[in-house]
This record gives sequence, C-alpha cells and structure tokens, in this order.
Amino acid sequence: MHEMSLAEGVLQLVEDTAQREKAQRVKLVVLEIGCLSSVEPEAMRFCFEAVTKGSVAEGAVLEIIETPGEGCCIGCGETVAMAESYAACPLCGSYQVQPTGGTEMRVKEIEIE
Repeated sequence: MHEMSLAEGVLQLVEDTAQREKAQRVKLVVLEIGCLSSVEPEAMRFCFEAVTKGSVAEGAVLEIIETPGEGCCIGCGETVAMAESYAACPLCGSYQVQPTGGTEMRVKEIEIE
C-alpha cells in the first residue's frame, strides 16, 4: 500500500507549513488526486487518519478532489479524456495515447488555526 508513504509525505508537508506559520492545529487538508495517479482515495483517507494521530493534524478533515485523466493520441493527434492508463483512443482506437493530465497528486490547500 503505497498510500501510507504518500500520506506520510503529505503529513510532513502539513507539519512543515504549520510550524512555519506557528499554527496550533490543522483543520483541513485538501488533496487533488488524478484518476490516473494510481492513488486510491479511500486508502489515502485511511492512511492519512492513521499517520496524523498524535500530530498537529490529528482530527483534520481530509478533502479529496479527484481530477479527470486526459491524454494526447499520437495516432490522431487529438486530446481525449482517459479513464484509465493504456486504454485505446475513443476516437481512432489507437493505443498510443500519452497521458497529459490526471497523473498527479498535490496538496491544494491547508487550513490552520
């Protein structure tokens, strides 16, 4: 479960931000997770809750925004929506589709007090 190491990385970023801003606690963390990122949102929620115990982010709400996948088809040159990696282009059927969006995971917002 690679979500555990990702949750630990998110916590480190959150703790660094809280320390820099002299925050008492973290109330909200908003993550953007692309549908092609191989990150399972529910597993991420579980891992985030586990790693934040005893930290400044314990009890923080984790909001996850799932972003759609997008790719450029080398076969027809069109930009197409992608629901999964290595899928055929819905326009021409080519399997030469390069993902251009939806592969990322990033912390979008941290709310502190």
